[in-house]
Amino acid sequence: MSTRDVFDVIAFDGDDTLWHNEILYARAQDRFKHLLLAYPPGAAPHDAERINQELFRTEMRNLHQYGYGIKGFALSMIETAIELTRGQVSGQDVQRILAIAQDMLNADVELLDHARAALAQLSESHTLMIITKGDLLDQERKLNKSGIAPYFQFIEIVSDKTRQAYQTILNKYKIAPARFLMVGNSLKSDVLPVIALGGRAVYIPYHITWAHEASVETESAEQGYYQLEHLGLLPALIEQIGQA
Repeated sequence: MSTRDVFDVIAFDGDDTLWHNEILYARAQDRFKHLLLAYPPGAAPHDAERINQELFRTEMRNLHQYGYGIKGFALSMIETAIELTRGQVSGQDVQRILAIAQDMLNADVELLDHARAALAQLSESHTLMIITKGDLLDQERKLNKSGIAPYFQFIEIVSDKTRQAYQTILNKYKIAPARFLMVGNSLKSDVLPVIALGGRAVYIPYHITWAHEASVETESAEQGYYQLEHLGLLPALIEQIGQA
């Protein structure tokens, strides 16, 4: 039996599975931190860890309003700067924060090692889908700039990756959960919701994980998913699944 007889669709996450993303946020957060640390004592906390913590808390508080993505991150940085400087953040520094976000939006899309080769190989024998979450325009931009869009027959950009979100996608394309494989770098978003539906998943950790996504990264491998070191190992794993 081949994997074409096992899976109707193989789906991939985008951010930090196919292209680098979290590193952009880490660099932006570092620039934001240094901007606030430049304020004189008393005008802002001179504690880098507190700045990081407050920004994260603000992001979590705003997720239900802004969703995931750079635009929401920019608004959270501005809000955090206002709060931590007690309203003393200058208009010039607000412009600097907006420039940080604009640099993120204009950044080149850098594919992870093995991503293009793995997609090229798998697309010859399988139906591929991308399921990525975040701001619609930003995700479309990254996919278009990545050069890998032609490998995918289906593209889904969602506001969040919940069990219900995956169920909606499976219903839309009339895919049985048991015949669906999801590949991603987050247990929380890419693996556990799919497993809960009766699908299968491949977990490929990224070297940087956002704290929000890391909240379940200590889950046991008994959950029933596969784990790989990098995308280059994926075609062989899928072939093994078909042979099994």
